[in-house]
Amino acid sequence: MDVLLSLVVASVYQADTLLMESRQVIGLLAAFLAAVLAAHIGWHGTDRVIARRSRSED
Repeated sequence: MDVLLSLVVASVYQADTLLMESRQVIGLLAAFLAAVLAAHIGWHGTDRVIARRSRSED
């Protein structure tokens, strides 16, 4: 019975450790994707502003 209990506790501990490590990786990936999306939106937004200004000058 003690062996079974120690196996269960060890597997729960390993699962918890894996989840904690994966949260950090998922957070890092989410931050990277947010930065790429913000850069992409900023790039297209800047292009549209420049296009509007050049149309108004013509």
